[in-house]
Amino acid sequence: MVAEGENLIELKHVYKLFGPQPRGRAFDLCRAGLGKNEVQRLSGHVVGLNDVNFSIRKGEIFVVMGLSGSGKSTAIRTVNKLHDTTHGEVIVDGVDVQKLSGPALQEFRRQKMGMVFQHFALFPHRNVIDNTGYGLKVQGVPKADRDKASMQALSLVGLESYALNATSELSGGMQQRVGLARALASDPEILLMDEAFSALDPLIRRQMQDEMMEIQNELHKTILFITHDLNEALRIGDRVCIMKDGVVVQIGTPEEILTQPATGYVAEFVQDVDQGRVIATSDVMVETQALRDTMSLAEAMELIDDSTGGFVVDDVGRPTGLLTSEDAARASAMGTTDLASALRIDFESTRPTVTLNENYAAAGRGLPIAVVDDGGVLVGLLDPKGMMEELGRVEQLIDGFEREVFM
Repeated sequence: MVAEGENLIELKHVYKLFGPQPRGRAFDLCRAGLGKNEVQRLSGHVVGLNDVNFSIRKGEIFVVMGLSGSGKSTAIRTVNKLHDTTHGEVIVDGVDVQKLSGPALQEFRRQKMGMVFQHFALFPHRNVIDNTGYGLKVQGVPKADRDKASMQALSLVGLESYALNATSELSGGMQQRVGLARALASDPEILLMDEAFSALDPLIRRQMQDEMMEIQNELHKTILFITHDLNEALRIGDRVCIMKDGVVVQIGTPEEILTQPATGYVAEFVQDVDQGRVIATSDVMVETQALRDTMSLAEAMELIDDSTGGFVVDDVGRPTGLLTSEDAARASAMGTTDLASALRIDFESTRPTVTLNENYAAAGRGLPIAVVDDGGVLVGLLDPKGMMEELGRVEQLIDGFEREVFM
């Protein structure tokens, strides 16, 4: 069994070409380094995946994102072998799925995977609980047992009170919740979600994202999520894989994708994203020298040096006062040697995981913000000026790339 954090899914040098002879000249052209358009022009074959490599750790949400024709949906379909690969390995929990067929493949899918589609794919003649338990029915699970599992899954998505309703009586968002419950009912290790929320209105879509992340916090599934929406990818993904023309362009955390785009193509994507909603305090905060209330003003000034300020901490490291460089200089010019007389106690604090957007109001005061851990211990300093400079830097990243034309 794969342990938490180890790779549960791996795609190794995976190619997928569509056409009458995918392993012929078209494959040779791909391996020679030709792009999607050239391969199609020269061979008449369509490149779905071109030497795709990525791994998904157990318990993470891995998002594959790209425009239409990028290969993202083709990639997810190789994981449950809805698509045969032209070349390469697709390893799921140590098993090459592409080598399975017939009953062995069906059993592997049932045991390991649940899938949520863009379209709800519910049976109109079955009520909510029977739709939810349909996968278990196929597996031969007795009705009492599958109803129990279905109710538990419906409870996770907030629909247990609608168990006996017809699916036609539900809104689009509620129907998609039934689809998610159906995938969860058999308690699969892996969830495959192909554009699962794309058909929903923006507000409902965001609510579904929230609910999925809450469920993930409880169940710790391994989720492969496909989307064409970068905002969605950055919001829910532990890591994001960006694809173009069947090729992986960049894989990284949302912060890495946003602040360190690998190509102009990625930079074009991220330029319109609200960076403050993705970048965490920990990405911008700086280390700071803790001050003690037993110090003199001069000793404290020497420690903060040319930084914007520093925090006095108590015996366990919790901040109790703020000394800004301006306040220190002002007090020193007046001949004060007492540190306490130059301290502010009305400072703001935040957590490392909090996004920059959530710090805007506090940063508006222009004063250093104490970054503390869950125990309230000082771990860093957030400088409002540095915060704004980082946001400005990210916005200008695209200028460092030669602009690429979207095809």
